[in-house]
Amino acid sequence: MIRTTTEGLTLRRWRAADLDALVRYANNRNVWINLKDRFPHPYTEAEARAWIAHCDARTGETTTFAIDWQGEAVGGVGLEPMADVYRLTATVGYWLGEPFWGRGFATQALRALSAYAFSTFDLHRLEAAVFGWNLASARVLEKAGYSLEGRLRRSVIKDGRIADSLLYARLRELPTVVVR
Repeated sequence: MIRTTTEGLTLRRWRAADLDALVRYANNRNVWINLKDRFPHPYTEAEARAWIAHCDARTGETTTFAIDWQGEAVGGVGLEPMADVYRLTATVGYWLGEPFWGRGFATQALRALSAYAFSTFDLHRLEAAVFGWNLASARVLEKAGYSLEGRLRRSVIKDGRIADSLLYARLRELPTVVVR
């Protein structure tokens, strides 16, 4: 479990008891419209069961977490380490149930995930792409210490809409070297 700076907010493993909350908060078009298509809509109980089973079956260090607010899973956050020449980079992603938007939870969760990622894995870079229309998510990334690296023009299609994506990254802080 990872504690954040917001009292009552933690990142923890997904568990079977999260089923109802996962369906309740994930089955929302306003959440889905800002995520990759692999996040299903509608988000059914079967989808939730499959996700929890997938997370439960993973071995090694945890890379996907429930965002827990006062004992209830209200969203999710995770990272996907890349491979080959990109093996020092991971993609991060997050979502939050709509009733919890605007409360700083996504920012706190992303800050906590980023610290965990750099302390647990041999990563030098974390990156995330958001749809050009999702300025709230762009702001979450900026507040969590990520910098805008570029606009990828007409790089995504979501719900039949072709759009730009914004690429953000956060780099591992390297130790300062003093040369005398």
